[in-house]
Amino acid sequence: MKEAEKSLDPQLWHACAGGMVQMPPVNSKVFYFPQGHAEHAQSNLDFGASRIPIPPLVLCRVAAVKFLADPETDEVFARLRLVPLRNTELDHEDGDNVDGNGAEGSEKPASFAKTLTQSDANNGGGFSVPRYCAETIFPRLDYSAEPPVQTVIAKDVHGEVWKFRHIYRGTPRRHLLTTGWSSFVNQKKLVAGDSIVFLRAENGDLCVGIRRAKRGGVGGPEAPCGWTSGGGGGGLGIGPYGAFSAFLREESKVVRNGCGRPKVSGESVREAIALAANNQPFEIVYYPRANTPEFCIRTSAVRGAMRIQWCSGMRFKMPFETEDSSRISWFMGTIASVQVLDPIRWPNSPWRLLQVHLSFLHIHTSGASYLMGLVLFIHSSFC
Repeated sequence: MKEAEKSLDPQLWHACAGGMVQMPPVNSKVFYFPQGHAEHAQSNLDFGASRIPIPPLVLCRVAAVKFLADPETDEVFARLRLVPLRNTELDHEDGDNVDGNGAEGSEKPASFAKTLTQSDANNGGGFSVPRYCAETIFPRLDYSAEPPVQTVIAKDVHGEVWKFRHIYRGTPRRHLLTTGWSSFVNQKKLVAGDSIVFLRAENGDLCVGIRRAKRGGVGGPEAPCGWTSGGGGGGLGIGPYGAFSAFLREESKVVRNGCGRPKVSGESVREAIALAANNQPFEIVYYPRANTPEFCIRTSAVRGAMRIQWCSGMRFKMPFETEDSSRISWFMGTIASVQVLDPIRWPNSPWRLLQVHLSFLHIHTSGASYLMGLVLFIHSSFC
């Protein structure tokens, strides 16, 4: 790990990453997918000339996890150190009794996310605070005052303190952040479409984070998912809390920029894959809000998915998080075919194995095809 990097509180990190992002805890066992890691790189990687055979997945123990944020954009990312294991060690305890925050049975703190409107992002305007956030996340407001007003103090992902004037006014009355908000917008370079996250930490501190909007690209909402073998509604349920999770992404041919652009160098990915193939400890960096899916997945989730006899015609459902992180909605779909994505370079790889048809709530996409792995989507073009 790099000592100069300052770690974030895991709960604030998860609030900024999205409540459905599941990071494997220290000492848990995961399967590392080199094929998926290669997609996380800034440049295309070709392993055809590699002298070392690269397995499609590598059993590893998580030796360390560090939760971090980009000093310029506030975008959260994680640095993990992985130690390859022998497959004979697979059946031992894999630490799945510990949640993604690294604490057994811990409850998630209250948090709220809002996508900024044009008015919110206006330099001279204020921020319209949703009632739930004002009454649940913010300190209690004295409604007997006229007008009800207070100073709200929040820490960002770098520990910097921000002061906002919180007032309840207007006809009809609404909660607003006024003084201090424009400075925050300017310094963070926020625009309409970005999201702001407020979290009430366990120690009572109010924290603030950012989720950058994707600049460009097409497609539907983000859809992290975790596969399970159970479920209702006549199909396979894809539960949100299994570590087997991924994001529904825009068409792979779209030029990525803004938050969606991969941040990891091709050389660092190539080095990690070479070390993994040689059964040596290695380090990876993962950006949960980049346009690439998770590639380190808990062994229990992988084994559970592989036990399913996938076939065309199977029905399934998978969850995605609403923009304010307040509830889970669902995609419904049908498996169209089961086929290896790249049988020449990655034979027998389960990565993006399933081609499916999806429906999103009341928006039906019966004519749109999607290529996905055990948990991972590559295309989307919502009608």
